[in-house]
Amino acid sequence: MTTATTALTLTTTVDSPIGPLTLTAVDGELTGLHMADQAHLPVDRGDRVPDRAAFKDVVEQLTAYFAGDLTDFDVPLRAQGTEFQRRVWDGLCRIPFGETWSYAQLAQRVGNVKACRAVGLANGRNPIAIIVPCHRVIGANGTLTGYGGGLDRKAWLLDHERRVLKGIAGGERGGT
Repeated sequence: MTTATTALTLTTTVDSPIGPLTLTAVDGELTGLHMADQAHLPVDRGDRVPDRAAFKDVVEQLTAYFAGDLTDFDVPLRAQGTEFQRRVWDGLCRIPFGETWSYAQLAQRVGNVKACRAVGLANGRNPIAIIVPCHRVIGANGTLTGYGGGLDRKAWLLDHERRVLKGIAGGERGGT
């Protein structure tokens, strides 16, 4: 008889210019990147094991991103969601660094032009912020709209990416 084993969820929290980021991983794949006070945080079942060393590559890439030295992440991901949510999250990864798409553009790119609201809901449930760049989705009129990490962080991330493209990197953050 075989017994089912549950993979350990490893975790660590790192500082960033937009506040603490909590990382989670299972079997060497990133399953979460969450901000303090973020909407839709996963339920902590108390089964997380602290292990900063397991996140060495992720932390190095995040540090390089915030320093303006990295525009594309190369991190193994394991995002848990429905098939539609995973399609939306894959679509998010196709938005070029420093650019934005509207919810309608993203809906079109994931194959359902009428699914703007569903795309917005899936975007809001993205478990791996920044690396799966849900902050790059804006309203049809170009305004910043909902962001689980808060609109101030969304604005900071978009401004940071634009500054990097213009050659003006820097990790300072005003406000919170």
